[in-house]
Amino acid sequence: MTKQQGGQASRKPAPVRVRVAIVAAAILAVLAPSSIQAARRPGSNDASRTDPSGLETQPSGGDAIARGKYLTDAGDCVACHTKPGGEAFAGGLYLKTPFGQLSTPNITPDNETGIGTWTGDQFYRVLHAGIGKGGEYLYPAMPFPWYTKVTRDDAMAIRTYLASVKPVHAPREPNRMTFPFNIRIGLLAWNEAFFHEGTFKPDPKQSAEINRGAYLVEGLGHCGECHNGHVMLGAGTAAEPLRGGEIQGWYAPNLTSDVREGIGKYSGDQLVAYLKTGQAPGMGAVAGPMAQTIHDSLSKLNDADLHAIAAYLKSTPPEASYSATQRSAYTGPQPEGRDVYLNNCVSCHQRDGRGLKGSIASLAGNGTVLAGGPQDVIRVVLGGLPAKGTDAPMPAAGEGMTDRQVADVVNYVRQAWGNTAPPNAGGGMVADLRGRTPATFFGQTSGPCPPPAPADVAAAVSDPKLDIANRLHAITEGNILQIAEQAVTTLKAAVPHASQADIVNGLAAAYCPIVRQDTTLSGRQKVERLDEFSERVYSELVSNGKE
Repeated sequence: MTKQQGGQASRKPAPVRVRVAIVAAAILAVLAPSSIQAARRPGSNDASRTDPSGLETQPSGGDAIARGKYLTDAGDCVACHTKPGGEAFAGGLYLKTPFGQLSTPNITPDNETGIGTWTGDQFYRVLHAGIGKGGEYLYPAMPFPWYTKVTRDDAMAIRTYLASVKPVHAPREPNRMTFPFNIRIGLLAWNEAFFHEGTFKPDPKQSAEINRGAYLVEGLGHCGECHNGHVMLGAGTAAEPLRGGEIQGWYAPNLTSDVREGIGKYSGDQLVAYLKTGQAPGMGAVAGPMAQTIHDSLSKLNDADLHAIAAYLKSTPPEASYSATQRSAYTGPQPEGRDVYLNNCVSCHQRDGRGLKGSIASLAGNGTVLAGGPQDVIRVVLGGLPAKGTDAPMPAAGEGMTDRQVADVVNYVRQAWGNTAPPNAGGGMVADLRGRTPATFFGQTSGPCPPPAPADVAAAVSDPKLDIANRLHAITEGNILQIAEQAVTTLKAAVPHASQADIVNGLAAAYCPIVRQDTTLSGRQKVERLDEFSERVYSELVSNGKE
């Protein structure tokens, strides 16, 4: 990555991303010398001049709004500026940090509580310099260290689109920050130490496609907010670019061209498929906050931009997040975790860890398995995965395991079949993540069931005329195959355009609360019943597709 490209990349997993930058604000508020406190406000050179023309700086009409919407999607603005169940862009989401909670503001064009009265300069200054309308410094939970690279024309296009959305009267919720983390003057010192203001400059040595990818990754995509290595004081922009790192209980993987744990072994087409759908052959399926990022943002980009992102990532220097000395391999014929794997995982993932082509992901050479941290693998074991594309769903196998067993099997798969990731999972880490991992598909006997599938599938499942819900209530050990077949046939006829994954996930989500309430089953039996039902549904769909 060249100096001109800036080395700042990547993206957030939606709202889980607030960094330790707030610590810097608090510490520097107390320790910052007067010379720093008297420094200029960032953006004073090019963001403070008046802009009397306002929105008229952009072309009028639908094309300008469409362009702005596309850029807003690329920036994934909706993820943080929309609270669960709330109006889009009306704010109200609390971003949890170890030091309190930050509320996100309303960015609809409401004149009183939104950005309806903001000038073009004021809007640009927020993105480019991290300075609010009233001159206040913004916490770097707002990714202005990346948005500073966005051109003014693109920033104004985003403003054009936001001016077109429905105004929502939604006053900002107060931050829940305690002293000294609520002192904003410290943010000036943080900016002076870590923030590098400046619009993206193309690298003349690179192709137009790679420069376009760099602009998206380092700017609106703000991929480095999660995928850069994290250093003291939360200065993600100053950390190792794209080498991956732990972020709030997840592990954002290495995105450099490293062939072992990065994306170097994958083709551009595989990367594009992964960014667009969350799944690609040989790469497994996306899990965690990245799934929301793909849903809200990356899946809405055109193929040319996705190929540009892939080209840029593959052009980055290979950087490993762990060294050979950290990959202490297991010794002996019966390494810890092998028996756990054979008892719980081998039927799907096979003895060689290569799964079943087209339905079960390979664990050998899998990028998630090879990441520097084991968090994502642990969470998949604990919470399962929904069906994705042609891949079968994965149950929450960790429900029936102890914390030590989960840690052992995770370490085992990270070292078996030629995998060389550090065996660094521990029982304490599993215990912490167990309480923070909801069932992403099904299989846990506590916590919320997964959300229903797309609205049309959910509506068909609950339609009394189709009688699917009543059939699910009648499932027993003896009739589960018959009812799974009936449900699949009925649902496919009612929603013929529904994908295989939508049908599996929709029926499993509908059956989850039913089996949870069955007092005749033990916790382990509930997990097994959910697992069996989803397997029956998946098998029925696959067999029908081959007829």
